[in-house]
Amino acid sequence: MKMTLHRLQLPLQHEFTIARGSIRFQNSLVVELEDDGISGFGEVTENSFYGHTIESMTAALLGADDLLDVYAANSPEEAWPLAKSRLQNMFALSAIDMAAHDLAARKANLPLYKNWGLEWKDTPDSSYTIGIDTIETMVAKLNERPGWSVYKIKLGAKDDMAIVRALREQTNATFRVDANCGWSVKQTIAYSHELAELGVEFIEQPLPNAASAEDRRDVFQHSALPLVADENCQVEEDVAQCEGFFHGVNVKLCKCGGLTPGLRMLRLARRLEMRTMVGCMIESSIGISAAAHLAPLLDYADLDGAVLLKEDPAEGVVVDQGKITLADDFGGGASLKATATPP
Repeated sequence: MKMTLHRLQLPLQHEFTIARGSIRFQNSLVVELEDDGISGFGEVTENSFYGHTIESMTAALLGADDLLDVYAANSPEEAWPLAKSRLQNMFALSAIDMAAHDLAARKANLPLYKNWGLEWKDTPDSSYTIGIDTIETMVAKLNERPGWSVYKIKLGAKDDMAIVRALREQTNATFRVDANCGWSVKQTIAYSHELAELGVEFIEQPLPNAASAEDRRDVFQHSALPLVADENCQVEEDVAQCEGFFHGVNVKLCKCGGLTPGLRMLRLARRLEMRTMVGCMIESSIGISAAAHLAPLLDYADLDGAVLLKEDPAEGVVVDQGKITLADDFGGGASLKATATPP
């Protein structure tokens, strides 16, 4: 088995702002695993909040190239525990695990979801994300992408309610809001009632992930809207700990270590009767395509990462006005375009 690392820089259509900061481009690392002339792809993007750079992830992967023999001889699920121990880097682990699943499914001549024993039915639409900006710019961004059934609005600004009211004047679509840890208990409870009247479906991660159990329970009991954990649900052990504090969980593959734990997290959340969601970073169609195959396990999807790019260096699953269309290929169905160039 051979591993090739592709370093990419993904330019955004617009500057993207959340409560923690702004970016104009996203650095991405694509892992390609090749065996018997067949390639599988995985992707992860660097993230300053979680302390992962392209350099640190590259170093982790290149420092554990003996794992290639493990992946060649075992299923991705069997290889995952050793890979986690050797890499000591959840973001790098996510990329190689994704590539291993893609390769295994391609070798089996199956799309990922079928290789996991899932059926492609009752899949949710993806939301389209509108980053924090001036109200006028956020309205313009929404109107640039008409026809989506769901819009996810990033909040955590001074005029959050004015933002949602202005956007509501533009569309009857469902709204979801994501405060990215930017609200207090008092704000969350108060905002939840007005947001419910404005057609918002749920609130994602309103409180800081270090908020006390008392504060999280207070919001859970008094919010007028369901709460979905993001920063509070990073790895497998977090799912059970979210029960009683959140109504649902948003699984991010880069945080949990890939598709192997992601599948387990979603299945556990469903057993606990919690709502399930898979989100994304701003990433190419490599990462989006793999995550999209989890859709049969989801109540909500947020898979617009590649849509936010000025130019996508990959091709695969297409997300158009929220509708997820799988690629006509095995595995995740994604591959790098011949024109893809490193930064």
